[in-house]
Amino acid sequence: MNFAISLPEHGTFDAWRGAARMAISHHIPPDQLDWAGSGGLFASTPLPVDPGPHQVLVPQAFVKLAGSVIWHSAPERFALLYQALWRIDRHEGTPLSQADFLGRRLNLLAKGVGRDIHKMHAFVRFRECPTDGPRRRFAAWFEPEHNTLEPGAIFFAKRFGDMDWMIATPGLTAQFQNGKLTFGPAAHRPDLPEDASAGLWATYFANIFNPARIKLDAMRSEMPKKYWKNLPETRLIPEMLKDAEARVQRMREAGASQARPGAAAISTRYRAAMPQAPVLPKTLDQARDAALQCRRCSLCEAATQTVWGTGANDASLIIVGEQPGDQEDLTGRPFIGPAGRALREAMTVAGVDADKVWLTNAVKHFKFTPRGKQRLHQTPDRTEVEHCRWWLGLELAFIRPKVALALGASAAFALTGNASPLAARRGKVEAGLHERPVLISWHPAYILRLTDPTSQSRARDELTDDLRAALAMAHG
Repeated sequence: MNFAISLPEHGTFDAWRGAARMAISHHIPPDQLDWAGSGGLFASTPLPVDPGPHQVLVPQAFVKLAGSVIWHSAPERFALLYQALWRIDRHEGTPLSQADFLGRRLNLLAKGVGRDIHKMHAFVRFRECPTDGPRRRFAAWFEPEHNTLEPGAIFFAKRFGDMDWMIATPGLTAQFQNGKLTFGPAAHRPDLPEDASAGLWATYFANIFNPARIKLDAMRSEMPKKYWKNLPETRLIPEMLKDAEARVQRMREAGASQARPGAAAISTRYRAAMPQAPVLPKTLDQARDAALQCRRCSLCEAATQTVWGTGANDASLIIVGEQPGDQEDLTGRPFIGPAGRALREAMTVAGVDADKVWLTNAVKHFKFTPRGKQRLHQTPDRTEVEHCRWWLGLELAFIRPKVALALGASAAFALTGNASPLAARRGKVEAGLHERPVLISWHPAYILRLTDPTSQSRARDELTDDLRAALAMAHG
C-alpha cells in the first residue's frame, strides 16, 4: 500500500513532523510513502487519522537537523528525513553522522540552507513605500535558492519591529504589519520605487571601495552574481573595476608619507619594556612576573590583566577560588568583589587571618560575556582550568602549604583532577595532585546566588565550618 502526503508551502516543518510522526506510529516503511502527494503509478491512500500504537523518541540533534533540511529545495528532502527517522527508530547505524551516506547528504542540505539564509540577511534591500499610517512601510524582492523565506524572515521581524515591511519571493511572501508576521502566496516582482536610502548606500559603497585589494573570486564567492540584479550598489561595480588599475597607479605615484619621529607602535614599546619570563621560574616573584605575560589560553585576550595570588609566602593554608571577577580583573587583586567580601566575612568568623594565608584562583584571567556595559561571569571550561594549572602548581610548589581549601567545582578539579559533582564532596578531604590534602567547600559566589534564606544561611555556616577545619589542619 502506498500513502500520498501533500505538504503546504507555509508551515512545512510542522506539517512534515506531524505526518512523519503519524507514519512511524503505524510502522509504515519509507518505500510506502509518496511525499510528493501524487501517488505515482499505483493507487494511494492518505495517512491514517489516528496515531498508531508505536511511539518513537528521537535525539534533539535530529529535530535540529530536520528543522534546517526541511527548507531545502531538493524534492527528496522529505523522504531522506523520514529514512533517517526510520533508521533511528530501528537503531540501524548512525544516520546523523557525517560518516554515514545519509547523514552526509542531510548535513550538506542543512549547510546549503544555512548559507542561503545568510545570503538573504545580507542581500535583501528594502525600499521605502508611501503610507498613510504612523508606521513607516518598506518592501523588498528577493530570489532565494531554497525555501528559506519563512525561517529567514524571523531575523527581520526582530530587527525591524518598529516598521511595516514586505518581502516578496517567487515561492512565498512575508508580511510584517503592526508587529505581526504572516506569510502569503508567491508574488510577482513588485515595481519598487527608488528612495534616498539607496542613494546613500551606493555613495557609501563607492567610497569604501579599495582598488588595491580587489579579489574578484573572493567577491563573487561572498556576493554571487545571481544576486547582483537586486542590489542597487552592484550597478557601480563594473565602472569601479574598470577604473581600478588607474586608481592603484595614482596611489603608487603618490607614495607613502613618512611617519613623524617617535611614532612607534605602542604595542612595540610595551613588548620591549616587558621583562622576558624565564622558562621555569625559580622563585614565587619570578612566577608572578611570568604569569603577567601568560598566553597559555585565549582568556588573556579579553581580560584586563593576570590576577595573581596574595598573602603570606610561607602560608600553611592556601585558599583557591575559581577565577577573578569583574572588580578583581580591574584591580589585579583576588577576592575583593561581592564573593570576596562574603569569603572574608566567613574567614573573620572562623578566625582565619587573611594576611597569614595565600588567596588565589584556579584560573588567573577573568572569563566573561559582554552584555551592554556589563561583563557577565562565565565559568571557565575544563581545558582553560588545565592550562592555568601550571600557575597554580607553581604557587603550591613555592609556598608549600600543609592544606588547600578548594572553593567550588573549578578549584576542586584544578587541585584534585576530580570533576565529579561538588554537593557530595563538600566538607570532605581529598588527595591533591600536589600530594597534599585538599578540603572541598562551597564557593561564596554560589552562596550569594541562593535565593532561599534558609539554604543561604546553611551554606554560609558550612563554609565557615570548612574554614575552621582547614585552619585546624594547617596548624596541626
